[in-house]
Amino acid sequence: MTLGKILIAEDDNDINHLISDVLTRAGYMVTQAFSGTEAKLYWNSEAFDLLLCDLMLPGMTGEELVAEIVEARDAITPIIIISAKNTVMDKVDLLKLGASDYITKPFDIEELLARVEVQLRKKRVESGVKEDLVLNGLRLSKERYSVQLDGTDIHLTAREFGILQLLFSNPGKVFTKENIFASVWGATEFIDENTVNVHMSNIRGKLGKVAPDREFIETIWGIGFKMKS
Repeated sequence: MTLGKILIAEDDNDINHLISDVLTRAGYMVTQAFSGTEAKLYWNSEAFDLLLCDLMLPGMTGEELVAEIVEARDAITPIIIISAKNTVMDKVDLLKLGASDYITKPFDIEELLARVEVQLRKKRVESGVKEDLVLNGLRLSKERYSVQLDGTDIHLTAREFGILQLLFSNPGKVFTKENIFASVWGATEFIDENTVNVHMSNIRGKLGKVAPDREFIETIWGIGFKMKS
C-alpha cells in the first residue's frame, strides 16, 4: 500500500516533475496535472488524499480550483498551496478559502515532504474518529483496513479493498471501469477492462460465500458499477 494518493496541479514542468519524483520515492502515489482544468478532471474522476496546487494555472486558476473543490466535496481533503505569491493577504485569502497550508516558492523539498506528512496525519486522525462505513450489513473500516459482512471478516487484497472503498465513498454514484482503474491502480491510461472485471468478480465471490442470497455491487450495463442500496 502507498502512503497516500496525491494530485499535483502545477504548470511548470520542472517543478511538477521534481515534486512527483520526490513524492514517489517517498512512497506516495502521484497524479500530475499541468493546468487547472486538467486537475479538475482528475479530481472529479478519482479519489485523492491530498492536493498540491499552484495558483497561476492555465485554464482555471488555483483559486478557482480550490473554491470549486471546497464547495463540492463531502469529505475534507487537505489542500496545500505552492505559489510564488508571497504576501500575507495571499496566504490569508487562500487559507480562508479552504486551503490547509501554504508554501511559497522557492521551497525546500524536505519542508514540503514534512508538510504533506503532517496534513495526511491530521486527515487520518480525523478519519479515525468517524464511524466505519456501513451499508446492508457490510462494514468497511479505513482505519483498520478491514471489511466485515454480518460480523464475519472478509479478507480482501489491497486492490479489492481499494475498489470496495471507492464504491463505498459514494454509494449512489456509478463508477466506470476507467474511474476504478485510474483511482485504484493510479494509472492515467486505461489498459485492460478485464482486470477490473476479475477483481470485481473476486469481491463478489468473497461476499457471496457469507451472504449468497444478497447482492452488494450492482452492474450498470454499458457504464460501470455502484453499491446496491
